[in-house]
Amino acid sequence: MNRRHYRDLTPTFADRSQWALPTVLRHHAAERPDAVWLDCPEEGRTWTFAETLAAAERVGRSLLAHGAEPGDRVALVAQNSSAFVRTWVGTAVAGLVEVPINTAYEHDFLAHQVSTVEATFAVVDDVYAARFVAIAEAAKSIRKFWVIDTGSRDEALATLRRAGWDAAPFEELDEEATSPEVVEATLALPEVRPQDLASVLFTSGTTGPSKGVAMPHAQMYFFADECVSLVRLTPADAWMSVTPLFHGNAQFMAAYPTLVAGARFVTRSRFSASRWVDQLRESRVSVTNFIGVMMDFIWKQERRDDDADNPLRVVFAAPTAASLVQPMKERYGIEAFVEVFGLTETSAPIISPYGEDRPAGAAGLAADEWFDVRLVDPATDEEVAVGEIGELVVRPKVPFICSDGYFNMPDKTVEAWRNLWFHTGDALRQDEEGWFYFVDRFKDALRRRGENISSYEIETSILAHPAVVECAVIAVPASSEAGEDEVMAYVILGTGESAPTPEELWAHCDSRIPSFAVPRYLRFVDDLPKTPSQRVQKAKLRALGVTPDTCDREARA
Repeated sequence: MNRRHYRDLTPTFADRSQWALPTVLRHHAAERPDAVWLDCPEEGRTWTFAETLAAAERVGRSLLAHGAEPGDRVALVAQNSSAFVRTWVGTAVAGLVEVPINTAYEHDFLAHQVSTVEATFAVVDDVYAARFVAIAEAAKSIRKFWVIDTGSRDEALATLRRAGWDAAPFEELDEEATSPEVVEATLALPEVRPQDLASVLFTSGTTGPSKGVAMPHAQMYFFADECVSLVRLTPADAWMSVTPLFHGNAQFMAAYPTLVAGARFVTRSRFSASRWVDQLRESRVSVTNFIGVMMDFIWKQERRDDDADNPLRVVFAAPTAASLVQPMKERYGIEAFVEVFGLTETSAPIISPYGEDRPAGAAGLAADEWFDVRLVDPATDEEVAVGEIGELVVRPKVPFICSDGYFNMPDKTVEAWRNLWFHTGDALRQDEEGWFYFVDRFKDALRRRGENISSYEIETSILAHPAVVECAVIAVPASSEAGEDEVMAYVILGTGESAPTPEELWAHCDSRIPSFAVPRYLRFVDDLPKTPSQRVQKAKLRALGVTPDTCDREARA
């Protein structure tokens, strides 16, 4: 059988020399100057493409006037807002490098990222200013802060100035560049090329210190254009994202695609399952994206007669809860669910075709016109047979559509890109037709009674229980010799449902999970250890092992 591939991607900008944000923004500012691009309902304000370009150039010129040079890094620690977006596009047109940092980071986490990129300037919400004072030594490369006002700006400015830093209100970036002196000082904004570094986005750091992924402009553009193809985005669409802009899911997989396609981008500060449908209507949203358990949270909302009365056309879910796709389509009137498998380092080498019913659990097909994609034995790098589980490795066929490496981490770069392939650490399998299926992170995979088990698939099945809000599945040592692993599930229950007994939850698993994969151990908890980017730290759970309050199915039987 000939394996299928994803062949639907035709770049919006055919000339690869145009694959840079300043070029894309200037194109749309000329072609559709009065069309709205940035829509911030919580601020009651919109920006057209022409207004966005003007704001970007003001911010960019201000940064250059303060001594920034192309290639310098600008740390950005802020919640979703127009100021965040204007800083991002402003750094791009000035040839600077945006470094968005998770707003949950402080102390060692923040110090590691700021010192790794050696940031020259920083734009921060006022509520995060004091965190930099606490890591002053690690942040000594920062020359000046601009502070976004969320209610305590004056206090934040005073705190930074007492610590010896130059600090000013964010408005200075947007206003100062209008003065003739600044325009004259900066002369012209630099030419920004596709191969120039655009951003450094940090990994979540679940297995060690987070790594800064160096993303050239061409990669940022290409990842965004893949999403344009994925959802069939047009200038008539509006894409709403409620995930943080410091993550790629919102920035180059939601905001940037609308910039490429000439569509409208709607950003909100946070996810609200109860308000989700109302927000679709209020902002006339045709495209949106889910991550993690958002899809499950929305499904578990009380059903309303007008759920389907909304303009939503397509949902980009990563991952997709396969059992909910058809019910969600019918309940909310959604035309399509789409998915990709990609990483910040690689863009998306695996994409699902629009509107096509996928096999259950399938993430998509290889975009083989743009990437070489293989599944290999992680110990030997030899390709595995079709149907077998292997580590996904990727390399680009076109220049600069993947990361340049980990910023200031040459040893980690060499390790990940060994044998000239990027090693994802993800376990996948591929069927005869060409569909790829995510199995697990290799470090999180389990093996019981001779069978390989995906913790991800078990978690998905347990989450289908209406009382379960969150769960994490790990391997614990088997009690019998050569018994490989036993399966253990940590479970968080919601407050609005009657709590199931362990036996009821095991019965739920029996109906959905192969017998060899049903968890022997259940532990009910109120929370899970997580990184600041909200990734579960499974290594900490494995270190705890089987605790006295763990329910053992064999013992109870």
